[in-house]
Amino acid sequence: MAETLPPIYLDYNASTPLLPEVLDAMLPYLRERFGNPSSAHVYGQRLREAVTRARRQVAALIGADGEEIVFTSGGTESNNLAIRGVAEARSDRRFIVTSAIEHPATARPCEWLEAHGWRVTRLPVDAGGRVRVAEARAALAPGAALLTVMHANNETGVLQPVAELAALAHDSGALVHTDAAQSVGKVTVRVRELDVDLLSIAGHKLYAPKGVGALYVRRGTPLAPFLLGSAAEHGLRPGTENVASIVGLGAACEAATRDLAEVSKRVSALRDELWQRLTAEIPGLALNGQPEPRLPNTLNARFPGVSGAELLGGAPEVAASTGSACHAGSGSASGAILAMGVPPAEAIGSVRLSLGRDTTAQEIATAAAALTRSWRRLVRREEKR
Repeated sequence: MAETLPPIYLDYNASTPLLPEVLDAMLPYLRERFGNPSSAHVYGQRLREAVTRARRQVAALIGADGEEIVFTSGGTESNNLAIRGVAEARSDRRFIVTSAIEHPATARPCEWLEAHGWRVTRLPVDAGGRVRVAEARAALAPGAALLTVMHANNETGVLQPVAELAALAHDSGALVHTDAAQSVGKVTVRVRELDVDLLSIAGHKLYAPKGVGALYVRRGTPLAPFLLGSAAEHGLRPGTENVASIVGLGAACEAATRDLAEVSKRVSALRDELWQRLTAEIPGLALNGQPEPRLPNTLNARFPGVSGAELLGGAPEVAASTGSACHAGSGSASGAILAMGVPPAEAIGSVRLSLGRDTTAQEIATAAAALTRSWRRLVRREEKR
């Protein structure tokens, strides 16, 4: 019996595999280096040094200082700490500005604050999926505590004008947070150039383990912890550090710093080849979101006349998503796509195809052929009805 090959993985925006060098860096801290980094003896000192080294590695990738990095359990915790932490520290300004296309890890904390008496303004996006900067000035004028807008949309890959928004926010006295879970490690992200006060990182989006992340906190930024306990992580994230995973995140950030330009160029070329193969075979295929600026690995395509979920169901050779991994298989149109003004009947045909370090040209050719076959079968079925 012939061995069944695993499907081609085109869901790197959902999660990435561990790099071999990341696993190698972690293994000693899962075996013999088992102490507590808060301990004063040699077992603790070794772990504390490892955490400090990882802090510097993460900071180097985003152009920060090591002391400005707080380790967390991932992007969701980082976003919650940033949003709810600023809200508590600046409770005299009960007003937050965000966007209409945020990931639930940002949208839900904003909804929570809204339910507790805060005012939340959600900035719309244009047809290309970018936040409308012109509307941000008026929205921020009343004196917001915080502006939180993602750096890259997790579904379309469209990069948001964070630096322009940050300038407006700071002029109004607001602090600025950006969820950079999808962009760190894929494009150049420098916190000084973006001029943000807080920035979230998720380890499993850049070849580090799940369950670890970081929050960049600019020196002097008022921020209150929402978990209470020890004084770990500058008093902002209590609890014994997850040292093995933190070491893994540091190693992944070092690899990204080294390889970012080369990997981005190669993956971008493969993404564009996938788009060209699909458009050559599927009349009316549309791109969700503007072509640039966009993550080099992300292609969100709208397949005409079919459901994205059914399309992927008919192409078992391909592992991809109809939108955010948090909403995959929901069968409903993506809120981020609808926010761009795409009619629901068309938005339902959207599929997110995200590439990674391990994607090959042969996989792109095979995936394009499988998706095309699935689309043709579905169209023929509809024509017979």
